[in-house]
Amino acid sequence: MREPPLDPRAARAEDATREVPEDPCPLRTAFQRDRDRILHTKAFRRLRHKTQVFISPEGDHYRTRLTHTLEVSAIGRTVARAMGMNEDLVEAIAMGHDLGHAPFGHAGEHALDDLLREEHGRRFLHNEQSVRVVEVLERDGRGLNLTREVRDGIRNHTGTGHPTTLEGQIVRLVDRIAYVNHDIDDAVRAGIIAPSDLPAEEITVLGATTSERITTLVTDIVRTSADADEILQSDEVGEAFRSLRAYMFAEVYLASPAADEAHRARYVVQALVRAYLADPSLLPPGEDGDVPTRVTDFVAGMTDRYAVRMHAEMFVPHEGPL
Repeated sequence: MREPPLDPRAARAEDATREVPEDPCPLRTAFQRDRDRILHTKAFRRLRHKTQVFISPEGDHYRTRLTHTLEVSAIGRTVARAMGMNEDLVEAIAMGHDLGHAPFGHAGEHALDDLLREEHGRRFLHNEQSVRVVEVLERDGRGLNLTREVRDGIRNHTGTGHPTTLEGQIVRLVDRIAYVNHDIDDAVRAGIIAPSDLPAEEITVLGATTSERITTLVTDIVRTSADADEILQSDEVGEAFRSLRAYMFAEVYLASPAADEAHRARYVVQALVRAYLADPSLLPPGEDGDVPTRVTDFVAGMTDRYAVRMHAEMFVPHEGPL
């Protein structure tokens, strides 16, 4: 399938490569096929029940890892279309970027990483686990055979790496734009902060509402990156955004009640890992790798509620007659 006209800097689907070569689809580009494969994974469906920031919140309107993913995709596609970048590639990377996230959001990720690093000399990073999901774990161990460009964008959407495509760079930046702004919305809804608590100078630059801030940030990216070889923010808008993000870490992510629940989540995740390491027969059959790898794959793939249920089954006395 032919792509619409693209900026000369954009990635081309006809140039995309896979580990295992495939015949082209008559209707979809390579990046569209990747997006569809991600959408049909079990890992993508589980994002619905994985925490974004607030663990097991009461109410139906708080973000989950799935709604975060959809918002990243929407913002990223807007940037890509305005810049003439490959919108299909942006969408595929966005849809897959958090597939490997542990239960309970970053609290679960840090719990896994700390235990594995201290006791087994290895790391848990959700971006690397997301790549493992699409390369190894899905399709009963066969993986999805995604293009190199999509896997690169997933791997480098966070951490020390740098995406090789401008489309990957778009996702890396709009991931932060999405979570900072929708987490403000959720924090206000939860009564943790009030709109008047947000730092005044930053709000003057970025906007008083979620819509205004996202419009400012997206417009700034498009204008600043128009003739550049990388995706950029202007000094003024970039500094205001980084300062607003720092405010969210200080007042929401690392503060009560999110921090209080994070301690409980950490206990659940690490207890499960230690239990499965002590008795690997409790793991599902058929997974490859050494025991710590199998345990990591299983626990990282859990939804919040499944992790809580398995913890209760293992550690909480059951009611009823013996």
